[in-house]
Amino acid sequence: MLVLLASEPSSLQTSTDIALKLDTNPVVVRRVLASLQQAKLIESQKGPTGGSRLLKSPKAISLADVYKAVETGSLFHTPNVRAAAALRVNGALQKIFSSSMIALLEEFEKTSLSQVLKRLGKSTGKK
Repeated sequence: MLVLLASEPSSLQTSTDIALKLDTNPVVVRRVLASLQQAKLIESQKGPTGGSRLLKSPKAISLADVYKAVETGSLFHTPNVRAAAALRVNGALQKIFSSSMIALLEEFEKTSLSQVLKRLGKSTGKK
């Protein structure tokens, strides 16, 4: 969604327009937009001429900002079990998951929305 908003920074885009471009339901788009607005990454205006747009430049928005805005739970899950062997396995997995999550967030911190747009331009032949 943010890539779409960043690609047309001067215009407001409605949840319906975004949903059509992403082939998804406008209700899903509105939920995500609400989270992005709460995180102060976008601004939204209601009404017939309303829509959403980025509140910051694409260079100022990291993928970590986006992830933290829209992800509510843990990326990795272990089952809730009571058996001793399973608890040991879960403990070992939790350490691996924690290290992986730290590495992922560090990489997300280093990557801006602007960098994603540049990569998309290269992959589609645009400059």
